[in-house]
Amino acid sequence: MIKYISLLLITILSLNVSAQENKAKTILDKVSAINKKHTSVKAEFAFNMDNAEEDVHESSNGNIILKGNKYRLYLMNVYTYFDGKTIYQHLVDAEEVNIKEPDEDDEEAGLNPTQIFSLYETGFKFNYIEEQKIASGTVHVIDLFPLDEERPFSKIRLNIDTKSLEIKSLVSIGKDGNNITIKIKKFEPNVKFKDSDFVFDQAANPDVEVVDMR
Repeated sequence: MIKYISLLLITILSLNVSAQENKAKTILDKVSAINKKHTSVKAEFAFNMDNAEEDVHESSNGNIILKGNKYRLYLMNVYTYFDGKTIYQHLVDAEEVNIKEPDEDDEEAGLNPTQIFSLYETGFKFNYIEEQKIASGTVHVIDLFPLDEERPFSKIRLNIDTKSLEIKSLVSIGKDGNNITIKIKKFEPNVKFKDSDFVFDQAANPDVEVVDMR
């Protein structure tokens, strides 16, 4: 009898997980479909990194522009450019720019900003948690869990606006205790950008030391 009841519980739980996965996938598919129609994206965001054990709490504002597989990210006085082939990382305070080819083993490549709207499509299982009221309205709360145990994070939580289906925030739970929160403050789709916007302008920064790591 115990075995039978256990089998029933497992079956019910499995059906519930399946339903939650299907609900999460339906929402994520809609978010992805909307954003894949955008020719480009410009966004401003608030960034927080917290490590309770180390009593480390950092916060900063940043911005990003995306066009196809290209991006330019500004965060904590560092500009990171990716023109689709080469990464340029401009450390403003150090007056230095590092140039390198993307490495698939890099954590940077593992969370390429251009993949945020299709992040769930490969390498993740997901679960719908709940609808939640926040200051700006109501959001769907969805958790993503990486299938690759080598990933530096154990979970990513997305808050998605129930009406606009825009991603409002992302929380990454780090295995090293570093939890990263990104809250979108401003989102503008289909802004016109030039290809040169995604490449470090050496001529405009003659005093910056160039370190070519390719």
